[in-house]
Parts: sequence; structure tokens; C-alpha cells
Amino acid sequence: RLEMRDFGVKVSVIEPGYFKTLITSAENVEKTFLSIWEKLPAETKASYGQNYLNGFLVSLRKMQKRCNPNLRLVTDCMEHALTSRQPRTRYSAGWDAKLLYIPLSYLPSALTD
Repeated sequence: RLEMRDFGVKVSVIEPGYFKTLITSAENVEKTFLSIWEKLPAETKASYGQNYLNGFLVSLRKMQKRCNPNLRLVTDCMEHALTSRQPRTRYSAGWDAKLLYIPLSYLPSALTD
């Protein structure tokens, strides 16, 4: 965002929370994680242990339940950023994003960017 300012380009940052998409699909993430886990050396697997793997998979499934299915919250931010005469610098879509990104917005932009 700051790099583009020198070229006269205004950039709006859209910071979504957790939404149900293919990226957050528990099945896809689990499949990728297990694929990586299988490629790890036995020593690394032993360091983390089976309990770590099981706990991660349980957490992943719980997170999936908290994902917001209403993608309209994100697309509304995108629409506003693209069509507004004075778009905001930052948009937070979803309650979880607001809990995280709004407090960060009080910090200097140099830190949060």
C-alpha cells in the first residue's frame, strides 16, 4: 500500500476473517497437512508426537465450524473499495476480523503494513 502511494495509486486493504472457502476447507487443509506430515523425517514426527497431530486435526475441524458462510460481507467491502469516491484504507470483514484488525488499526501504519 505504501509503495504504491508514490505512483499515485490508492490501495485499500481488505482483511477478512474466517470464511468458508476452498482455502479454509477442513478436508483440503487436512489432506495437505497429512501429506506434509508423511514426508517428515521420523525424528521430527517423534519430536511432535501423535498427540500433536491429533490435536491439530481436532482444532482444524473446530475452526471449520466457526467459519462464516456469508461471503457477501467480503464482497461488499470489495464493492465499496472499488466504487466509493473516498474508499477506506482498511476494511475488516467478519466479526473475528474486527476483533483482530480494528485494535491493530490504532497502531502506526508502518507497523501494521
